[in-house]
Amino acid sequence: MSHSRPTAILLMGPTAAGKTDLAIELARRYPVELISVDSALVYRGMDIGTGKPSPELLQQFPHHLVDILDPTENYSAGQFVREASALIADIHGRGRVPVLVGGTMLYFRALLRGIAEMPTANAQIRAALSERAQHAGWPSLHAELDKLDPVAAQRIGPNDAQRIQRALEVIALTGQSMSAIQAQAKPPLPHIEFVSIGFSPADREVLYGRIEARFHAMMAQGFVQEVQRLCERGDLHADLPSIRAVGYRQLWQHVAGQCSLEQAVAQGILATRHLARRQLIWMRAESGLQWIDASAASALRECEQKIIRCFT
Repeated sequence: MSHSRPTAILLMGPTAAGKTDLAIELARRYPVELISVDSALVYRGMDIGTGKPSPELLQQFPHHLVDILDPTENYSAGQFVREASALIADIHGRGRVPVLVGGTMLYFRALLRGIAEMPTANAQIRAALSERAQHAGWPSLHAELDKLDPVAAQRIGPNDAQRIQRALEVIALTGQSMSAIQAQAKPPLPHIEFVSIGFSPADREVLYGRIEARFHAMMAQGFVQEVQRLCERGDLHADLPSIRAVGYRQLWQHVAGQCSLEQAVAQGILATRHLARRQLIWMRAESGLQWIDASAASALRECEQKIIRCFT
């Protein structure tokens, strides 16, 4: 490559936009290696509900950072940045271009902007916040967060208990908002030139239609049975980050006898729509993002035009 700086392609988009299919087409045509940017694809045994590529596709087009953890384990943005940074260097060393593809926007942002030093978790504060949420509800605590850290509140859904709790915990521990602390972070890879692609249908209703169709397709593939197997392991529970993933959380409630299958599916689709909306909010806040209409017949050609300089 003739660039003064090595390049990496970031292919980000909301769930069900078709990012994986596009990334695989790029892998067919160009000397690239794929790195997954997905907080759920890291888990083994969670295949259907995460939309994980088939074993055949993964063998033909390997994705780094897929199937690297057991669902009992945690994975953080910091771990992602460390592992992705090492992979990017290795891929460049092989004379290839990394394509980082996924929808976990926190990971993308951490890779682009860095991660500030955050305080460790405090069990007492978390317990107090959880107790308050039991009485007032997480939307009430989200409204409180909106007053204290409106930037974070905009990115966090009103029922996203885990992230609301963490944002308020940071404020209680430091007296600073999480957004203010994050603003102090430094990019971890200043020597890399990132080509950032935003991939999503221009029409939001098209995206929502894809989300619903994909969820029903996952149900037909055995999503309930997959969650049942996870539940039967006995070492997993509803509060783990893996089980809190969209779709898994709702079907876990059904398997646990807390709601009907119809209710779980409806709630799963709704939660996935909310996730897509939050992902798009994060994407719109990214400067330098080059947008492609995922529903356009010319999407692959447009993407090639935007990244071709990475291979010349």
